[in-house]
Amino acid sequence: MNIEIIAVGSELLTPDFQDTNSLDLTRSLHDLGLSVSRKTIVGDHRQDLSLALLNALSFAELILITGGLGPTGDDLTREAVADALGRTLVFREDILAGIEERFRLRGKPMPGPNRRQAFIVEGAEVLANSAGTAPGLWIEAGTKRLILLPGPPHEMKTVFREHVRPRLAARRQGFAARRILRTTGLTESEVEERISGLYPESDDIRLTVLASPGRIDLHVAAFSVRDEAGASAKADALTSELRPKLGTAVYTEIEEEMETVVGALLLRSGQTVATAESCSGGFLAHRLTNVPGSSNFFRGGFVAYANEAKIRDLGVPAEQIDEHGAVSAPVAEAMARGARIVTGADLALAVTGIAGPDGGMPGKPVGLVFVALSSAAGDHSLANRFFGLREGIKFQSSQKALDLLRGYLTGIE
Repeated sequence: MNIEIIAVGSELLTPDFQDTNSLDLTRSLHDLGLSVSRKTIVGDHRQDLSLALLNALSFAELILITGGLGPTGDDLTREAVADALGRTLVFREDILAGIEERFRLRGKPMPGPNRRQAFIVEGAEVLANSAGTAPGLWIEAGTKRLILLPGPPHEMKTVFREHVRPRLAARRQGFAARRILRTTGLTESEVEERISGLYPESDDIRLTVLASPGRIDLHVAAFSVRDEAGASAKADALTSELRPKLGTAVYTEIEEEMETVVGALLLRSGQTVATAESCSGGFLAHRLTNVPGSSNFFRGGFVAYANEAKIRDLGVPAEQIDEHGAVSAPVAEAMARGARIVTGADLALAVTGIAGPDGGMPGKPVGLVFVALSSAAGDHSLANRFFGLREGIKFQSSQKALDLLRGYLTGIE
């Protein structure tokens, strides 16, 4: 069965918004053994949307449309679907009453524009929206099924979970299992070299490599027409082959961030940590304190951006900066040592480097970053060269520092 997702909204065609609804729907459909064939993003223009719908109707048996069901004048999904199917819009008093009641419970009168949400496509079945005012719609058109879902992610997920998923589960074409190996410290080409020859040739199991700054994910998706156990067995078999090829670069096998992994290791070991940062500007501390329970292991952090702050707050010797420069292994280690001593933490991480786009010099280019770890047993640092924009370099710096701590806590330095 061909499946298409159409995401509606002019904002999705700008660099400021991401179409997360399609990602969530794809994941949910995969869990039901259903694969998405095509995704389309279209702006809030009735003619453009009608053309996209006609194209989808000529291609797909199942079409999921998100967005454009709101109360404003540019919410035109209902109208465009009616155009594409040659149907009219029908006003439903019961839907209007439900919207009015929702506003009454909030202590507000219903604004006039919300009345538009009480119109549905002729012949559609209403999918109640317990999280908002825009109901979803289920439309049968011959052998085609169109599912209209609200655009706000929490509303879309609610309507899909409560009304759409149970129906599609009854029509499932198979069972799916997913596995993930999340790695760091390797380039995409290094990963490819290690796993070469392990790409499956069968259509019922897939391997996808997704690269992002500081991280490369390997996604395994397996399918079985019989049962979930069959899909899981296929996914586990391939994952078992991939894992030893990647070694200690794998830091998790679930969709969690590096700071979550490190936080769990710190909680398990009972050790505490502090941070000293220059070019990462506090991002490392931010990531660590995003972990629930971080008050049990995070002692404090310093953003020692200026050399004076490194000297004053962390006790970095001025002559060390003069001799080696602020971006150097000795200074990174001195920063980490200072943070550990000042806060009384068991361990400390430090980051110093050149995030760019300016500031590079002969011998010390943009992207050169030193990360350091200090413990009672001694200090250790790594030199790194990261590429990309300033924000990406800051993230990669924090990722490398966290991975240095992971290595220490797991004994894989």
